[in-house]
Amino acid sequence: MQISKGLYSLELAVPVFGRVNVIHPAVIIDEQGSLLIDTGYPGNLQLIQSAFETNDITLSSLDSIILTHQDIDHIGSLSALLETATEAIEVFASELEKPYIEGVKPLIKVTPTSIERAVANLPADTSPEARAAFKHRLENPPKGPVNTILSDGQVIDRCGGITVIFTPGHTPGHLSLYHASSKTLLAGDAMVVADGLLQGPIPAYCSDYPLALQSLKKFTEFDIQQVLCYHGGLVMDNVNERIAELAQAADAAPTE
Repeated sequence: MQISKGLYSLELAVPVFGRVNVIHPAVIIDEQGSLLIDTGYPGNLQLIQSAFETNDITLSSLDSIILTHQDIDHIGSLSALLETATEAIEVFASELEKPYIEGVKPLIKVTPTSIERAVANLPADTSPEARAAFKHRLENPPKGPVNTILSDGQVIDRCGGITVIFTPGHTPGHLSLYHASSKTLLAGDAMVVADGLLQGPIPAYCSDYPLALQSLKKFTEFDIQQVLCYHGGLVMDNVNERIAELAQAADAAPTE
């Protein structure tokens, strides 16, 4: 879905053990090529390619990937995209997230305890083979090289300018992005949309929830007309006012 000139939301409907999880990577197009923001789950290459084609974008135009953070539903198809590319793709991330994305450090949310819990929560009719494959995937998450480090406040000279916003809390080095020409915030997982309403970060999925709340205040520095959340999609109604409400609530929340 095109949400402004040169900016698209890819709605990937990912089957996950009997249910469908819809995620929203973004693509930015300019004369240089296309820049993908986050890469979905492992095994999503064909879904990404189909979403590109639906929006009349060729996958061969992909020259850059920005990873907002290390979670497996954001880095999952990075290696597959790099392996199938005919030209070099530049991969961007924050310095704090780089060692996790590259596999130097284990993903902070994928621990032996969390893996066992995830396997135990699979549907009862999941076959032993599927359980084993699921566990193996979590124990051996995808990885790929990060070529370029992004820092807070940096402006990427693509499609009218993309400002990097360091928004830690969901993970230590989480990034959000502001597309200036369309006044669009690409929030990653710093916020979500639930029942059509823009919401703050989900506590259970944050490495540091109080910090994630404080990061919301950084969005008030920007004039935002629409927000694309990785989980929940696009919101366009009174977003500056809603972000101000969330930031004010963050100030009132306990810090411990």
